[in-house]
Amino acid sequence: MSELITTGVDIGSGCIKTVVFKVNGDKVEWLGKETSRIRNRDPFQLTTETYNHMLKSAGVDAKDVAYVASTGDAENLSFATGHFYSMTTHGRGGLYLNPEARAVLDIGALNGRAIRMDGVGKVLSYKMTSQCASGSGQFLENIARYLGIAQDEIGSLSMKADDPEKVSSICAVLAETDVINMVSRGISASNILKGIHVSMAVRLAKLLKSIGAVDGIVQVTGGLALDTGLVAALNEAAEQEKVNLKAVSHPDSIYAGAIGAALWGAFRHEKLARLGQAA
Repeated sequence: MSELITTGVDIGSGCIKTVVFKVNGDKVEWLGKETSRIRNRDPFQLTTETYNHMLKSAGVDAKDVAYVASTGDAENLSFATGHFYSMTTHGRGGLYLNPEARAVLDIGALNGRAIRMDGVGKVLSYKMTSQCASGSGQFLENIARYLGIAQDEIGSLSMKADDPEKVSSICAVLAETDVINMVSRGISASNILKGIHVSMAVRLAKLLKSIGAVDGIVQVTGGLALDTGLVAALNEAAEQEKVNLKAVSHPDSIYAGAIGAALWGAFRHEKLARLGQAA
């Protein structure tokens, strides 16, 4: 395999993630990364701006990129070379972040999904949560706003809980009603947040169990991967479900989809090159 530059672009429900790699056989060098919150902006225009800024910061010329791989909601990205399904990219990206992982739990703005893969990132089984938003990043963001706390405080506050309050896990509307009632009863933010984390973690642990992920490392990816309170609750829920799983995070967990896209893009580029030489 010759040296090549490959990029990954992941458009999620709330955030755009872009990465650029230099790949030469098994040697992979990460050259750059960048994220942007979508908010009310046009996602494709914002993606183009974010991508170009990332390349400039990394000192890479767009014409030198051999393959632009998209994933998530970026299927119609005009400058993409090819598109990969999110379960495939998060599986491969999770493996890159932690080579010991054999399962990935991607918790994004709108839903969660469990992915079980082998040692080369091939997806073996996959399942997503229902459409109910109570297991999502958007739901937690809404609760944090209601409680008057910053998102980056959620994990540390949850870890300080001494008597977690049970929260409805059925739907976001009921859960938010629960939280309003808890506040009126004087329940602390820490115990409310830990209760929410426990509710989410139980659902996600059962999701992992349903796809046959019952032992080993689970790499948490997506926007909630850095929520330390949720990761702790996941490990507690795994014990409750009697599965030998250890949920771990990584500072770059949010980039997992883009990472996987870039690496699969490099693989596809080389495969097509070999087929062209054979022809």
